[in-house]
Amino acid sequence: MRQTAAIKPSSAWREADIKEFEGGIIARMSKDWALLAAGSAEDYNAMTVSWRLMGYLWERPVVVCFVRPQRFTRNFVDKNDGFSLTFFGKETKTRVHKVFGFESGKDIDKAAKAKAQPIVFDGGAIGFEEAKETISCRKIYADDFNSKNFLDRSIDKLYDGDYHRFYIGEIVGFYKK
Repeated sequence: MRQTAAIKPSSAWREADIKEFEGGIIARMSKDWALLAAGSAEDYNAMTVSWRLMGYLWERPVVVCFVRPQRFTRNFVDKNDGFSLTFFGKETKTRVHKVFGFESGKDIDKAAKAKAQPIVFDGGAIGFEEAKETISCRKIYADDFNSKNFLDRSIDKLYDGDYHRFYIGEIVGFYKK
């Protein structure tokens, strides 16, 4: 199903240096889920992600996201040059997660159901007006997990043959309220 079209962000948003991403990276990446979005203002999809990494690789700041094959959003990430991660504050986090974490964009307009206004930043990154931060990434690598490479065999118990594809994205923009 086509999602609510994204509009320009309000004046509360500003472009910032990624070094302003506050909080311990491990704490933020392990405790704060985010919305992963990809596509255009008129045709995008988003889903919650809690498995992701942030760091420095190949002489650039990067984000790594993991998406299972059955997720509808994966089609959008595969077809587009980039993706975004959007982080919410406590006041909207639960409402947004109840929809984006458990519903499919194949079936419903998730933004409308979650009462979240999609926005599109210069450069095309999709975010949401109710959020507090959005990271815009350009895809620079993608690959699928291969169970033969798990050195700790207990990891395979987390899967039913539906191994994640991981995407490494160079951070090209950071937007903050």
